[in-house]
Amino acid sequence: MTGQHTIGVTVNGTRHERPVEPRLLLSDFLRHDLGLTGTHVGCEHGVCGACTVLLDGEAVRSCLVFAVQSDGHSVDTVEGLATDGALNPLQKAFHEAHALQCGFCTAGILMTLVPFLREHPDAGEREIRAALSGNLCRCTGYANIVTAVQRLLQGAGELGGHGADAPRGAAR
Repeated sequence: MTGQHTIGVTVNGTRHERPVEPRLLLSDFLRHDLGLTGTHVGCEHGVCGACTVLLDGEAVRSCLVFAVQSDGHSVDTVEGLATDGALNPLQKAFHEAHALQCGFCTAGILMTLVPFLREHPDAGEREIRAALSGNLCRCTGYANIVTAVQRLLQGAGELGGHGADAPRGAAR
């Protein structure tokens, strides 16, 4: 195990300790080492947003973070949004508003919106679109994504899940 570092990271509320190469990307660690394939890798340059996860509650591009940088931290992925198999309110809003087509970008968009909605519970269309500007979607044109977020903010109230201070990183 020469050159490897053992990291301890909490992912979706579960602690994991693994030896990793220093150059292993967080996206690859999540997908290949932990089997959490909801985090997609699109551009591998941090441009598309498909690989967005939460690191200590903040949205980051996991293709730009080394796994060793997550040592001692908490990572939340799209797999952690649902509770006991039930979609969280943001996921439900996406489903109800048909806010996805192929789904490749959806996980990154959801994980971008979790901290955004926590910090901007009264966001309007302009703010929602600005928050989404770092996530590329070639299928939807964003209209139904914005509609889903607006519907959630207008009627669903709490996002549920585990909150920023609790495991799994879903917004309150």
